[in-house]
Amino acid sequence: MPPLRTALLQSSGLPGDVAKNLEVLTGAAREAAAAGAGLLVCPEMFLTGYAIGADVHRLAETADGPGADAVARIAAEHGLAVLYGYPEREGEQVYNAAQLIGPDGERLANYRKTHLFGCFENEWFTPGEVPVVQAGLGGLRIGIMICYDVEFPENVRAHALAGTDLLLVPTAQMHPFQFVAESVVPVRAFENQMYIAYVNRTGREGEFEFVGLSCLASPDGTTRTRAGRGEELVLGEADPERLRASRANNPYLRDRRPGLYASLV
Repeated sequence: MPPLRTALLQSSGLPGDVAKNLEVLTGAAREAAAAGAGLLVCPEMFLTGYAIGADVHRLAETADGPGADAVARIAAEHGLAVLYGYPEREGEQVYNAAQLIGPDGERLANYRKTHLFGCFENEWFTPGEVPVVQAGLGGLRIGIMICYDVEFPENVRAHALAGTDLLLVPTAQMHPFQFVAESVVPVRAFENQMYIAYVNRTGREGEFEFVGLSCLASPDGTTRTRAGRGEELVLGEADPERLRASRANNPYLRDRRPGLYASLV
């Protein structure tokens, strides 16, 4: 089974301007496809921007809304899957969500952020209630979570136990928490024996300063690719054979003793 070449779009686009952000996505999809990528991962809330305040209610849409249709057209035109962040409306609720569109334009999976960060997110969003959302792509089991979710070890371990091979984490990681991108994410990949694509925004947006440093972390604890601090498209490969070999050699998941951990829940 060949590796899944994965493109990480480190960009904040233009907050509040969906049309412009779709233009940025189109250019990135064209570049990623030309480089042989089968998957393009965008940051948290990429469709609309992150620090949009009350505009979240104006810009939020359903999972099958016009933004999803536009991303589906981009994915199908360039023949690659796309994971993008957006504010999802369902009835009166708005969720911080991420949706995976397949290379044929079909919607494969939709995830709602379960752990909201800080006053800003808790004011405007409802937390999701489903911790493990997965889809198949390129022979790999793909999992999705968003930003703060990956900082909870139980969350990522739940994905490991459910067989996730490549965990996609669109994020809005801000100063001074860059150690998450630099240290926590590679450790999560190692201790859970999976690939993690952690894809950040960059630059200043409202009161936030995003730190970039997007990466594709490997099950051996190294980073297969790492972006800098600015706008950038970087590529790395999630290799099923490397993953299989790593899982055979690393005993973490086999040596667990769940009976000792009951007090955690």
